[in-house]
Amino acid sequence: MGRTYCSWCGIEVRGDDGFRAIEPTGDRWAAFCRLEHIVPWAIQGAHWEAGRLLEPDDPDDALGHCAHCAAGLDDGRVLLVRHRGEHRIADGFCGAEHLLQWAKVGGRWRV
Repeated sequence: MGRTYCSWCGIEVRGDDGFRAIEPTGDRWAAFCRLEHIVPWAIQGAHWEAGRLLEPDDPDDALGHCAHCAAGLDDGRVLLVRHRGEHRIADGFCGAEHLLQWAKVGGRWRV
């Protein structure tokens, strides 16, 4: 895939760091250097990059429910994968709007 840049601020996001948002059914993705950058990106229209980040044999529906509202995920789902060294931490959302709401309150670190 080559170099990846933050979809909000444009700085390079290393392969072992940052966040990747993926819309599997649309074969679209976005990258972020910080969780906070998801908020302005989504508010201003969620501009996606074309392409597929998941490998063909990677399951894109294994998370099962929305991390924001706990509803079951359907074809409009958005996945967010936190890259931290060799580790990958994934969350699923009903769509970009629920990803935005979740990020606004701090994501997994909300109080």
